[in-house]
This record gives sequence, structure tokens and C-alpha cells, in this order.
Amino acid sequence: MNEKKEDKWIGLEEASIYMDVTKDTVRNWIKRTDIPAHKIGKLWKFKKLELDEWIKSGKSAL
Repeated sequence: MNEKKEDKWIGLEEASIYMDVTKDTVRNWIKRTDIPAHKIGKLWKFKKLELDEWIKSGKSAL
């Protein structure tokens, strides 16, 4: 089964670039909001589609 390109796992740095915010902002969102982040080992990973849904929900503005 082919996975859509937009649904691949990305790291914290790529997520910050994708959302046009700093890595510190993403780290703060992980601590203070319900951003869809998944801890895999020591690394935080994200799905672009989940980030898009989270942003569209307005929760990123809290």
C-alpha cells in the first residue's frame, strides 16, 4: 500500500518549517496544547495531515 506523501512522519525541525514557526514554539505547543505529536524513542514525530487538521481546528491559536 502506498502512503500519501502528505501523511509521512516528519521530525520536529521539519514540522517547525512546515508550520513556519520556531522549534521552540513547537516544543511549547507539545508541553501546553494538544498538538498531535508522537514520541518515538527520544524523538517527537508528526503527521502533516494531523498538523493540518489541528491548525484548522483553531487549537493552535490557544
